[in-house]
Amino acid sequence: MDIRELDRRAVRASVDVVAAVTPADLRRPTPCAGWALSDLLAHMTAQHHGFAAAAEGNGDDLTAWKVHPAGEDAVPRYAEAAERVIAAFAGEDVPGRTFSLPEFGPDARFPAEMAMSFHFIDYVVHAWDVARTLDRPFTPEPDLVEAAWPIALAVPNGEERLAPGAAFAPALPAPADASRFHKILALLGRTQS
Repeated sequence: MDIRELDRRAVRASVDVVAAVTPADLRRPTPCAGWALSDLLAHMTAQHHGFAAAAEGNGDDLTAWKVHPAGEDAVPRYAEAAERVIAAFAGEDVPGRTFSLPEFGPDARFPAEMAMSFHFIDYVVHAWDVARTLDRPFTPEPDLVEAAWPIALAVPNGEERLAPGAAFAPALPAPADASRFHKILALLGRTQS
């Protein structure tokens, strides 16, 4: 399946989850260590803008990746950023591009499909992060889970996950009878408790 379509659906699912956020929720702690929901939404919004800039050929512009504090307008700002990245990824020539992703290091460049897979796995997991913060259930559609599985398996699980600001915490063990989605969450350092 086209990574752009998978990503579009994952991002739209995250928009649906974020739509339930109220200003009072912004102070809630999230599964992302040390982050309140306002921090997570600010990060998610910035990542949409950064990846959109990368798809448009401007990923090296660090201002595109700048995190702006999330305030009472966090939900509409998030929805707007989500639509921007969906539109940017949909560009006809995007699949043949190379994305500049400076958060991975100076001069970090990736083929479009790989870069979009990074974005996809983030939003499969971040939708769960937001839902968990709100004490709501969230499980992506089965085909999204299946598409996310090999990507989650490919995420390095070394010391880089201990660095400040790391995208994922170290992998955790998952019960043998855990669902595929809960195994993905465990691989990416999310605890169910």
